[in-house]
Amino acid sequence: MGEQQMTNDKGPMTTDEFDIFFKQNKPVTRRYGVVTGGSLRAGLTVRLDADAPVEDMAVGRYVVIEGQQRRFFGMINDVELGVTNRDVQMMPPDTSDPFVREVYLSTAVYGILHVSPLLVLDDAAAEPRPVKTVPGHFSTVRAATAEDMDLVFGEEDDIHFHIGEPLDMEDVPVNVDLQRMAERSVGVFGKSGTGKSFLTRILLAGMIQKNAAVSLIFDMHNDYGWQIQTEGRTSVKGLRQLFPGRVAIFTLDEDSSRRRNVQPDFVVTMRWRDILPEDLEMLKVTLGLSDQMIGAAYTLKRFWGDEWIKVLLDAEKEDFDELAENTSVAKASVAALSRRLEKLARFDFIQDTIQKDSATEIISYLESGKTVVLEFGRYGNALEAYILVANYLTRRIHKMYVDRVERALGNKADEPPPLMIVIEEAHKFLDPQIAQQTIFGIIARELRKYNVTLLVVDQRPSGIDEEVMSQIGTRVTALLDNDRDIRAVLSGVSGAESLREVLARLDTKQQALIMGHAVPMPVVVQTRTYDADFYAAVTGTAAAMSQSERVNLLRGEEEEGID
Repeated sequence: MGEQQMTNDKGPMTTDEFDIFFKQNKPVTRRYGVVTGGSLRAGLTVRLDADAPVEDMAVGRYVVIEGQQRRFFGMINDVELGVTNRDVQMMPPDTSDPFVREVYLSTAVYGILHVSPLLVLDDAAAEPRPVKTVPGHFSTVRAATAEDMDLVFGEEDDIHFHIGEPLDMEDVPVNVDLQRMAERSVGVFGKSGTGKSFLTRILLAGMIQKNAAVSLIFDMHNDYGWQIQTEGRTSVKGLRQLFPGRVAIFTLDEDSSRRRNVQPDFVVTMRWRDILPEDLEMLKVTLGLSDQMIGAAYTLKRFWGDEWIKVLLDAEKEDFDELAENTSVAKASVAALSRRLEKLARFDFIQDTIQKDSATEIISYLESGKTVVLEFGRYGNALEAYILVANYLTRRIHKMYVDRVERALGNKADEPPPLMIVIEEAHKFLDPQIAQQTIFGIIARELRKYNVTLLVVDQRPSGIDEEVMSQIGTRVTALLDNDRDIRAVLSGVSGAESLREVLARLDTKQQALIMGHAVPMPVVVQTRTYDADFYAAVTGTAAAMSQSERVNLLRGEEEEGID
């Protein structure tokens, strides 16, 4: 039988045409190698084929292992060099001759991948299933394709939101389930400068777009409301500009808002009488309060009533003498407490009387389906102001939500919408010494029992109480380089050791490891760029921008990852 000649519509192919045909019709997937060992706990060992360059492999890349009966979806967590003879390591050959180099690469040295099996891709099952076994020896390992990723993460729809793309897989979306994300508390972690605020804005924009939850955002540095200034002094849009009818801006500092051309919907105030000794416990470290001072605060409230702070700040010597005669509190503790509380007197938002109750006003906006951004203006630089206001409002709003949910008696239609409370510097609220009794610790442990969860943003996750960390359902983590912080983020996560290597090798900006309740498996993503295309995608409008605006955005892209 003679050789069969390749043909096309015009007749026999030339050599060049044959090469073009072969390149166009070669398999889309690329084989990496075969499984040579491993276990479910330690992961799989994969020997690379000679034509699969080690330098093309990367930690965090996804692969598919073709077992005899199942397909396994896994992630590369380490890359290693191996030799068949240790003499090669002791006496490396002269590889200046390409032929000698090729011989050694084909026989004496090879690459090794360490792969964590994450899911089973069973065509018979509706969804990928957790891994409970491993593929057999010599199972083929190949690069994951766009179709494989779609099978795992699904397509963007009413509850799934496109947050980014896997590493080295452009135009392959990773979609998170925002409905599942809102069911439990969320953590956004990363060292300073890695883009925690940027990541949080993307998630909150998705929450608003998909109606997954309303949010109360305690905006410490005015990063979420109307407009954000990057380190490069360029401007990007805040949530109010993207969703003008679905986001309200409240402010503690009306003058700051006006200077930034922001029209706030409400100016937040609070009364001295509303500050409870429980609120001061949250300020114990920030204000330098001792246990004796906290104890004195409880005594003063019982003795002087709701106006105890004003009485204390205006007290004369006779008042202290009367207090000493009628209580067991020490004069020194009261005097020290008075000096500490004088720091609060410089906050103009604390007044003797108020026209409207801020917590009630916030609740009315939240119940109407609007996200509320509370800007702190100049008070954002005073940590005691941030902690005091966030604790005071959260305590009251949580109580109102509990009352409304209990009155609904299980009738979903009468319940308030799911609420996500966003706090920055979360370790200040969730420190192990105070997390058990703070309102934020209570919310984290309730697991949305009363339709309220947290979104915590922090650069020091190791400072958060371990029990609270265990209740955080979805963790979105940018680069961390502190071992304690890495251990805290990975606590309670299956395959933590393999993920440790992945987490430590993220880029400093626009990359994150997402794991937990909202995704079927841990995934490293190149997060979406917060630009005109993103604006258009989440709002469904054309991204009409002037040339100068586009230039500003391009200049600011390098700064978008700032906090």
